[in-house]
Amino acid sequence: MVTKKGVHYAGYGSQIIRIFVKTLPAQSGSNRHTGDCLISFFIYQFMVWIKFTRAYTLLKGILIVLLFILFAYVLKMNTILWIIKNLSTILLTSVVVIFQPELRKMLEQLGQKKFMASIFPLDAGKEVQERFTDKTINELVKACFDMGEVRTGALIVIEQNIRLSEYERTGINVDAVLTSQLLINIFEHNTPLHDGAVLVRGNRIVAATCYLPLSDNMELSKQLGTRHRAGVGISEVSDSLTIIVSEETGQVSMAQNGQLSRGLTSAELRSALIKAQNKKVVTNSKLRHLLKGRMRHEEDKAD
Repeated sequence: MVTKKGVHYAGYGSQIIRIFVKTLPAQSGSNRHTGDCLISFFIYQFMVWIKFTRAYTLLKGILIVLLFILFAYVLKMNTILWIIKNLSTILLTSVVVIFQPELRKMLEQLGQKKFMASIFPLDAGKEVQERFTDKTINELVKACFDMGEVRTGALIVIEQNIRLSEYERTGINVDAVLTSQLLINIFEHNTPLHDGAVLVRGNRIVAATCYLPLSDNMELSKQLGTRHRAGVGISEVSDSLTIIVSEETGQVSMAQNGQLSRGLTSAELRSALIKAQNKKVVTNSKLRHLLKGRMRHEEDKAD
């Protein structure tokens, strides 16, 4: 389903699409129209897809660099332009290397059966859209504070818009409905799955013992161990919400957007999870709905 965020982001590229289409060689009327539609469609789908990957952050950085180059061109900064011209081949190669994981993931998704279904969903009507249910929130809060009472360390990563498949692959596949009992059993001392992070997607625990990147933030307290640094690290490279239960103090902390909030109460954790839940009622004006409108329009014209 194409979200409002995706439509909003794609609007930034509408000018690029028009310019790109104008540069194409001249063709006959019907062929040119079909080609323009296909090109616009694939560019739009690429923009919607990249919005929900880490490449979106990198792309924004590249756009800033391009704006700087344009600024240098307008002000005729010849030295800077000469350096950029001579490094252009290296820069293009660097872009391919930087985006290599995202490009590989895109090609993998093209081969999945669900790809076309995600582009052309046929259901219509209103539905409640949420990342996870209220029951999952209750189970998470209960598990975290139950583990805090007995000083059981835990590291729980809740996936949001950006997929964390590369970290999921570092762990052991679980794919089970999230419950407080299951979380407590996973992080129990001396159990096979207690070491590492648990990855939550929707209402399910998808993997355990996952390896996460450690934060290099020197402002973090020296008292914090690897578990907290890993929680902050994953929040720096994604939009995930990470819950950390300290093994030493039993405190429950939360990391998001590179920021660590320590000593949370159950009400504060619940409030953060409700915000991450992103519950809303949406109207699915999907392909079937569009086709019905098209048929009705044609019937009216016939009358």
